[in-house]
Amino acid sequence: MEHFYLSLLLLFVSFVSLSLFTLFYKHRAHFTSPNLPPGKTGYPMIGESLEFLSTGWKGHPEKFIFDRMSKFSSEIFKTSLLGQPAAVFCGAACNKFLFSNENKLVVAWWPESVNKIFPSSNQTSSNEEARKMRKLLPQFLKPEALHRYISIMDTIAQRHFSSGWENQKEVTVFPLAKRYTFWLACRLFLSLEDPNHIARFADPFNALASGIISVPIDLPGTPFNRGIKASNFIRKELLKIIKQRRADLGEGKASPTQDILSHMLLASDENGQHMTELDIADKILGLLIGGHDTASAACTFIVKYLAELPHIYDGVYNEQMEIAKSKEPGELLTWDDIQKMRYSWNVACEVMRLAPPLQGAFREAINDFIFNGFSIPKGWKLYWSANSTHKNPAYFPEPEKFDPSRFEGSGPAPYTYVPFGGGPRMCPGKEYARLEILVFMHNLVKRFKWEKMIPDEKIVVDPMPIPAKGLPVRLYPHKP
Repeated sequence: MEHFYLSLLLLFVSFVSLSLFTLFYKHRAHFTSPNLPPGKTGYPMIGESLEFLSTGWKGHPEKFIFDRMSKFSSEIFKTSLLGQPAAVFCGAACNKFLFSNENKLVVAWWPESVNKIFPSSNQTSSNEEARKMRKLLPQFLKPEALHRYISIMDTIAQRHFSSGWENQKEVTVFPLAKRYTFWLACRLFLSLEDPNHIARFADPFNALASGIISVPIDLPGTPFNRGIKASNFIRKELLKIIKQRRADLGEGKASPTQDILSHMLLASDENGQHMTELDIADKILGLLIGGHDTASAACTFIVKYLAELPHIYDGVYNEQMEIAKSKEPGELLTWDDIQKMRYSWNVACEVMRLAPPLQGAFREAINDFIFNGFSIPKGWKLYWSANSTHKNPAYFPEPEKFDPSRFEGSGPAPYTYVPFGGGPRMCPGKEYARLEILVFMHNLVKRFKWEKMIPDEKIVVDPMPIPAKGLPVRLYPHKP
């Protein structure tokens, strides 16, 4: 019997050793092509993922990038991230190359965990679903549609500040900013009006966002597991809304042009086929994530910087009060009002330079190619980083200084300011985000001044930058 257990133990040790050797061999094999970019690749499977993520958790995501730029190359270095061989592209020329070669040399790439949290009813990848979504969006984001959205945004902003901020001595900004942008997305995409109905989605969406870039371990209690459960819950709730809208359209109770949901239910492809309700639920789920998450981070950091920089606050306040005084009582903001908010938008742009909601994104090489003399093998993942230009003194002198004047005139040089990405994959909701941010700023500063309650509050990037305690502030209402 002892021999049996000894043999079993030896077999187990051999299996583990062989598995580790195989992992090591595969890891090394990814990096044996000639003339690869300089850099280090870390441990088998793990690579440098923990260091890449941990610098964000510590509030300095640019450290991973700039440490390697100084050690290996200021433009491109190799690494291993999320279990994949990767090259990190840094700087304006690199941004231009990646953005200009979309669908030629590179395509968008997400970790497989994203497909598990966002499973497609059509058994297609999240990449394919994103391409389909981009074809549907333009008519809802064209100028005449955006003009109509402003009065709706202003109405919701007024209700938001009335219910969540007014008559409060202290508030926590980040959850309130998320409530505002999510309320807007639900109203404009789904025509949902009831705050209680919208609130049912709040916690599941927070769990979903946390699960997207978590370690993909599907065990009870892990962020990844909670993200999958939240995705399933939201999808079921969306199906109820979709079924009701289909019935309302059939009975003439809903308009075919009132929002994106109605359009999706009535649109057909080149073969005359309509989208299934599950397919629509998938797309609306992605839209709701994209339509509120990054803007809420931007709004939160606007509050942070305006608290820290009184002279910047005064500039925004004076501009917004000039607009407010030009309005009749009860009159809502218009497109012309938004165009007058030039200084406020420069401030918002500088906030997004220093704390970009989108830290960067992955691409995948679809062919072998040479860049800057280095070989990039087909299948490698390519990461571009907003911070490689945003916080680089070569593009923005004194990069840590808050200076909205950087955006006056023609603004920053091309491919240096990239909070919304660039090229064919530039965020299609960029103008929508501009409107909701400016409407938020208008309604905020005309009501309050404020101060931070935690002066040195830590910033955590996971995957977006957020204040560790949600940015609690003390409010000082303006006197009537």
